[in-house]
Formats: sequence, C-alpha cells, structure tokens
Amino acid sequence: MDQWTVVNPYSQREIGTVPLSGWDVADAWFDTAVTLHSQRKNRLPAHERIRVLEKTAGLMEDRFAQLADLIANEGGKPLIDARVEVARAIDGVRLAVKELLHPGGRDIPMDLTPAGAGRTAFIQREPIGPVVAISAFNHPLNLIVHQVAPAVAVGCPVIVKPAGDTPLSALAFVNMLHEAGLSEDWCRFIACGQEVAEKLVTDPRAAFFSFIGSARVGWMLRSKLAPGTRCALEHGGAAPVVVEDTADVAAMIPLLLKGGFYHAGQVCVSVQRVFAPKAMARDIAERLAEGAVKLTVGDAVEETTEVGPLIRPQEVTRVADWVDEARGGGAEILTGGEKLGETAYAPTVLLDPPAEARISREEIFGPAICVYGTDGLDESIARANGLDVAFQSAVFTNRLDVAMRCIEDLDASAVMVNDHTAFRVDWMPFAGRRKSGHGTGGIGYTMHDMTQDKMAVIRL
Repeated sequence: MDQWTVVNPYSQREIGTVPLSGWDVADAWFDTAVTLHSQRKNRLPAHERIRVLEKTAGLMEDRFAQLADLIANEGGKPLIDARVEVARAIDGVRLAVKELLHPGGRDIPMDLTPAGAGRTAFIQREPIGPVVAISAFNHPLNLIVHQVAPAVAVGCPVIVKPAGDTPLSALAFVNMLHEAGLSEDWCRFIACGQEVAEKLVTDPRAAFFSFIGSARVGWMLRSKLAPGTRCALEHGGAAPVVVEDTADVAAMIPLLLKGGFYHAGQVCVSVQRVFAPKAMARDIAERLAEGAVKLTVGDAVEETTEVGPLIRPQEVTRVADWVDEARGGGAEILTGGEKLGETAYAPTVLLDPPAEARISREEIFGPAICVYGTDGLDESIARANGLDVAFQSAVFTNRLDVAMRCIEDLDASAVMVNDHTAFRVDWMPFAGRRKSGHGTGGIGYTMHDMTQDKMAVIRL
C-alpha cells in the first residue's frame, strides 16, 4: 500500500487519498529538525511565531465552512458538531498566542542561606526540541491543533502523523501554517505505516512525543521511547456519572444525552456509566431512551443528522457484540441495541448490565449509555472508581455536601457538578489517570511540556 484511501464512514464513498512516506523521508526530516533546534541562529523569534499563528487563525476563519464539511465527511461528526470543532480549533490557535505572554520564567531567591548570598538567579523556558505527534480520528482538526500549535508557538520543530482514517483535516491545517509563512521544515505532515511511525516515535532525536489514541498503542510506544524522550499520552476511559437522589432529573437528561451520544459516543470522556439509586434508575433510563429514540442517525454531512456513523464498519460489529453480550447477561435494552446498516449503530440505553460485561468494564467508544441501580452514594462512588481507567467524571445533586464529597472521592482528573462528563474548554487541564493517560493536555499545559527550564546564576 502506497497511500491512504479516505472514505466517508457512513456511505463508504471515497473522498480522497494521501500518499505514504517511507523512513528515508522521515529520517531526513528528523535531521533537519535537529539542525533547526540545535543551531540557535535558526530559531524563530516569538514575533514571527505569533504572526504565523495569527495568520493561520485568519485562514481558518476564511475556510470555516470547508473545514467543517471536511470533518463531517472524513470523520463522521455531524455538521452541527463539526462547526463547533472548527470554532474551538481557531480559538486554540489564538490561545497558543496568548500563552506566549506567560512563558513561566521566574526569579529564584539566592540569599536564603549564606551559601547563596551575592548571587542573582532566574529561570527561563526554552524549547525542548523536535516533537513527534501522533493523533486520533475523533477530532481530526482540533486534536492536531492541540498537538501542533503549541509546538509552533514555543519554537519546536514538529512532525505530525494523523489517524489514517482522518488525515485530510490535519493536512489542511499544516498547509495553512505553511501558507501563513511557516517554513515547511518547522512542521511536517507525514502519512506512514505502523513501522515508520514506531521508528519516528522511538528515534533518539525525538525530544517530545505527543500521543492521542488507544491505551494499548500508547503505553506500548512509551515503553520503547529512547532515553531522554519526554511524552504525553491521552487515552480513554469509561466515564462515570453519579446521580444523588436530590438531582434535577429533568435538567440532567439532555446533558447526559449530549454527553453520551455526541459523535456517536466516540469521545474519550463520553458518558458511559450512570450510577443512580435503585428507586430512580429505571425512570432515568426510560427518560434517556425517550430522548435517544428521537435522535436522527445518518450521514454526518446532512444538516439534520444528530448522530453519525462509527468510524469503521468493524467498529459497528464490535459495539453490537458488546451490547449483545450485556443483553445475554441480563441487561435490559430500553432502546437501540441494533445495527443501522453496516456503518451506524442505533443510540442505545441499557439498564443494569452485568458488572462483568465488557460494556461495564471497558470503554465502548460507541453510542451506548448504561444505567445501574445502586443502594446509595457509597456504592455509586465505589463502582465509579472500580476500573483501571480514570478520566473525567460527573455528579448530579442539589446538595453542596454531596458535590464536595464526590469531588474529593471520585478518582478522576476532573469532576463535573451538574454537567456531563464530556465537558471541556481548551485552556483547562485535560488528563487521564492510571491507564487513561500520562501528563496533562490543554494548550498552555502542552506548551509547558514542550519547553524546559534553564537557570542562570549570576555572581555579582
């Protein structure tokens, strides 16, 4: 195979191709990146990086509709959500510019003991070196922005490999950076096979590795990094929601529907496991089912579509297998539970799947929400914390003490109070715990990771 063929995941119609590059190309790009970083005269001053990023944001605004259509067409994200992704990506580029106003340097007091007296010291941040970024399919523009814009902002050369299913949005963004005046040597787009990608990541010339994707692949690659290569990994979870008996259920249902079925559940923090008192669980599940059955499933490029396809037909089969397993174990399917052709799956609500079912233990990454009846808050929190993945979580309650307890007791990097688990803005920290990730995402946090401290001590 010498190219990636990109298809609309709903219709399977071909929409483009991207040629693959071999290691000879990547190797040469690495040499260039090392030279750019190591020879200080080659580094871009901040004002040039700012100019490039600001112009890129302007180009993205000019091509807003085309970018949204591209996201919907190659990634299967409904247009209404694809437009939100483009807006977020533009804001992300501008946020990288704003973060340059706060580089993070600081004074270090030296006269705290006699040994340091007579000296002045300060720390400044400098770029870490060549960055290798590997991205996922589910936010094909905004994830690339989160990996590439910080590298450009802080002055790191970057080589970016997008997901093979959705490379066109990434290529469009990289081309806009070049059109805005960034030399191609500073940001390279590469489409390549697994062998070349692994060599890229594990090459000792890589100073920083940014990965968004499956835990299996991410942790495997981290184990093979060259000594000295820093990294950030963003994987998935099986996001839990704790419902306490004072919760406003009517207000909660639309939020859970959005958090669970946004992008057909193909989001690392999608609502998946809802734990509610037994007296409330069936009512919550039935209300979710009433909302889910009204959602329009179809081709993401259609204006009326609310839930698009899964990214590949084999994912539809996998989701169907997981739901069927839960059904066979005693779960009640209140709506959905069926394929809608080869490329889409009906929004599904399950009541009380068995604890040992895969849908209760692993990330479904599909349009399915599970509701479990529990004997109270203690059990809900314990079951929410009972997996080896932990990312974002949520609690619905009208009691401050319950909210504060869940904030303290839920094992998560973020706890949303009276909101769904998939809430995010791009300047907040975004991180998985345990098997769900390593390091912290978010534009400013990534820029910090892609720089390193240098201290100067001046003897007066």
